[in-house]
Parts: sequence; C-alpha cells; structure tokens
Amino acid sequence: MTFWTGVLEPAATNEKRGGTLRAFSQSKQKENIMRIFIDADGCPVVNETIRLAQKMSLPVTVVKNYAHELQSEYAEIVTVDISRDAADFYIANHLKKEDLLITQDYGLAALALSKQCKILTQNGLLITDHNIMRLLDARHVNQKMRQTKKIYTKHKKRTAEDDELFKSALLKLLKET
Repeated sequence: MTFWTGVLEPAATNEKRGGTLRAFSQSKQKENIMRIFIDADGCPVVNETIRLAQKMSLPVTVVKNYAHELQSEYAEIVTVDISRDAADFYIANHLKKEDLLITQDYGLAALALSKQCKILTQNGLLITDHNIMRLLDARHVNQKMRQTKKIYTKHKKRTAEDDELFKSALLKLLKET
C-alpha cells in the first residue's frame, strides 16, 4: 500500500506481500503499457475493473482515501489523505498518455484529457474532448441549483444492468487499445 500526503511524491513505498513487490509497481512498469487508474472513493466498479484488467494483464492503480477499506492481491492500492482533492491530485500527477481513468469526477476527467488519457465513468460513459464541456457545464448548473435549494440530487440505486453497461463499455475500450 502506498500512503500519499502531498501533490508531488508518495510518502511511503508499496508494501511487500509474500516476499515480492506487488505487481506493476510504478517504478518497474514498462512505459508503453496502458495503466488503469481508479478514482475509488465512492466507485462501485472497482472490483469488476480489477478483475477485467487482471484477465488482460493490465496494471491497475486504485486511489482511495484512508476512510475507505479496500484490498487487492492484484492492484496497487494507494491511500491518500482525506482532504477534498487529494486523490484527484495524486491521479493527475501520475497519469501518462494513453492511460485509462475510471472516475465520475468531471474536473479530474478534464485534467486527464489534457494528458491524452481515456476516461470512463462508472456508468460506461466515455468522456472525450467532444463531451467534456457539456458535462462540466451541467455540473456547474447543478451545483448552482443545489446552492439555491432548487434541486436536490438523489442518485437512484445501482442495478445489475448498470454494472453490465459498465463492463461492456470497459471491455470494448480495452479491446480497442
């Protein structure tokens, strides 16, 4: 597990499991392999993403704050401070061109697009240069509406169909790359 406290570098290194360093340590990765980053706080598709990535031998980095419990024998788990944007800063600082990011955070998605990454939401929506401005505008309008108490956001319960839509979109994206 990596603990990360700031914007620039992790404060500790990966833990050893069973005497060997966990798979796909960032310092040992090949530069040309697509990595999958998961913005894990509140993400319902972490385990499914890890399963699919493992089948395709793709490295996965799961970034979460220390308030969330998560373990994986395959993925690298990075634990960041609980501050508002700590996970976003970590991810933004470690993404490279052609990496894949799983997130619902449109601000982070915009940063990832600037690094020429692929972004997929937990609902299977591919975020691109063509739809990011619309998504950011909708986020801004919704924030303003919530501030004026004219709208209350209530998310519907996730269904098995939602999980299948995500899985299908992720498989399609991984096969294309």
